[in-house]
Amino acid sequence: MLRINPFRAIRPDIQTAARVASLPYDVVNTEEARKLAADNPSSFLHVVRSEIDLPVGTNPYDQQVYAKARANLEALLAAGTMLQDDEPAVFLYRQVRNHRTQIGLVCCCHVDDYRNDLIKKHEKTRKVKEDDRTKHVLTVNAHTGPVFLTYKRDASLEHLIRDDTNERPMFHFNAPDGVTHTVWRANKSAQYIAAFARVPCAYVADGHHRAASAFRAAEQRRANNPNHTGNEEYNWFLSVLFPHHELTILAYNRVVADLNNLSAEQFLNQLQSIATVQQSTTTAPAQPGTFCMYLERTWYTITLNPDLIDKSDPVESLDVALLQSRILEPMLGTGDPRSDERIDFVGGIHGPSRLEEMVNDGRAAVAFVLYPTSVQQLMDVADAGLIMPPKSTWFEPKLRSGLLVHSLE
Repeated sequence: MLRINPFRAIRPDIQTAARVASLPYDVVNTEEARKLAADNPSSFLHVVRSEIDLPVGTNPYDQQVYAKARANLEALLAAGTMLQDDEPAVFLYRQVRNHRTQIGLVCCCHVDDYRNDLIKKHEKTRKVKEDDRTKHVLTVNAHTGPVFLTYKRDASLEHLIRDDTNERPMFHFNAPDGVTHTVWRANKSAQYIAAFARVPCAYVADGHHRAASAFRAAEQRRANNPNHTGNEEYNWFLSVLFPHHELTILAYNRVVADLNNLSAEQFLNQLQSIATVQQSTTTAPAQPGTFCMYLERTWYTITLNPDLIDKSDPVESLDVALLQSRILEPMLGTGDPRSDERIDFVGGIHGPSRLEEMVNDGRAAVAFVLYPTSVQQLMDVADAGLIMPPKSTWFEPKLRSGLLVHSLE
């Protein structure tokens, strides 16, 4: 069953938490990070996106970037902006967005549970991104961002969480994006450990590259330690475990640069051979198997013929797969969405207005809004040992980096 472990958290001082907490490294690019952290030397972006403190144009994979990340974390500790707890603990992390609440347990999970698929995956990783985060972990000597995991709802855990979140929190603040973040130190680490020992598995919701790099970093430490036992701190990686019913997945929408030499009329005629196509003012699908499309300043609703959907196949029945296999590939001539530069992806957090902008200003010829992948679909794919298409899920809210950091020592 699933193993969890308390840890001696590196964390902000209570008064500095809001200034330290940052977006994850992988949802902002270098320039966005540079702007966000420009007037805030306490921002954890200086650790997870440390190239912002080096000359413009520095390769983000240069070794000096990783060395700067370590130096910046050490500087935050030396200044007292961050500190390390004396005693190990697990923590509860609540996020509230648009009146929806999710509460996760911040702890460490074992890399062997990741390797042995007690922690199940649904996404392929890219070597270049794995290499980057592995170097980051080993150089900084810490996991600076948590892996976002989910598990099937468990009543005994709900009871523990309810008791601990009735206490006074360590941190409580509103982020600029309107999300409220609250963290408690849990009083009953041993009870959480026992409760999760009865949980059969967990699922990576977000953070496949962080999980893979934690495993690879542990493998390297093991190889360099002739006295390795499996209990060393580097065998555990920073995680947040949320019950599946609390999570919100938004659509990961698509835009395509051109119509593959088709006119708009020709493309619409092809769509009508496999779907019901209607002009509409609706910009979000009401059900699976339906897409909203923006083409030549007009919104359409596209409802696929039901006999084109194999509901017994957990991957091919996903709307992201149906769009690719029924429309993008055969009609618009797109290739592998992992590498085809004619396709771009827009997280559902940005709304239909972002898609309209991209089509109206010529960056794209057509945009598609998808029905969101469900958490149940994610678990079904992982349980079957299968892989989702890229960019199948957009989780909101994003976990803040820097609130709780796990040292490998």
